[in-house]
Formats: sequence, C-alpha cells, structure tokens
Amino acid sequence: MINEVVEMGRLVADPELKQTQSGNSVANFTLAVDRSYCKAGSERQTDFIDCTAWRNTGEFIAKYFKKGQMIAITGSIQTGTYTGRDGNKRKSFSVNVNQASFCGSKKEQGSNETGNAADANPYSVDDEPEPKAKTGKSGSFEEVPTDDDLPF
Repeated sequence: MINEVVEMGRLVADPELKQTQSGNSVANFTLAVDRSYCKAGSERQTDFIDCTAWRNTGEFIAKYFKKGQMIAITGSIQTGTYTGRDGNKRKSFSVNVNQASFCGSKKEQGSNETGNAADANPYSVDDEPEPKAKTGKSGSFEEVPTDDDLPF
C-alpha cells in the first residue's frame, strides 16, 4: 500500500511549535494550495491543508518558515474521527510531514529582523556574497571552479 503526499503551497499563518508531555517537538501549520484546474470563467479554487511535523522536522519548519512563505512538503495522510458540536461523527484529514523544503526565490523568502537575508538561510556557510554570473560569449552562465571542493 502507498500513502505518500507531496504538496507545495503557502503558509496561512506562522507554524505553531509545541512540546508534548514526553518532550517531543511538534509543529502544526496550514498550507494554502491552489488546485491545478478551474472551470472556464471561474476563479481557481484553493484547498487549505492541515499539517503536522514532529521532532527535528517540526523545529526546522517553525524556525525557518513564516506566514506567506512557499514551502514544499512530503508526508502521509492521516485520518481521525471526532464528534462535532451537533453530535454527529466527523472525519478529519491532515498530512503528517516527513520532509520540508524551501521553495521560491531568496527575495521572496524575505529577510529576518536584522535585515540580512543570508541569516535566514540555514545552509549559509559564510558571509561572502555570491559571485555574479560572468557575461560574454558563454551567455549568463557561471563558470564552475575545477577544484574538487564542490558543495554536493
């Protein structure tokens, strides 16, 4: 059986990080995801997906993502049942997030309170500015150094 979800959308609000009684971190957040289709002459519909991320993944999301930011997640769907105020049984659906990734441009991700966008990037190694792309006959591609110290 397969239960795998891949979603990309914007955060409706800042992720809410809490601790369980046993000390585990859990982040809850909602993603706004546009549907890929719409009827002719109507506006595109948006789905609001409830998500939960545990431990390090939850801490990562709560630390580096804010309201309005684009995020990509993978995980699995979890269902639950509850009794509504009217006494009827209801079903709930949420995504249990296994992995989260940055999406969009650095400019779109914005900057933190100090105004330095490099501080908002957890993968930033140093404060040196990124090299500009070289122009000329090769177009706007950047020349890759020939040493073996590549970051991947």
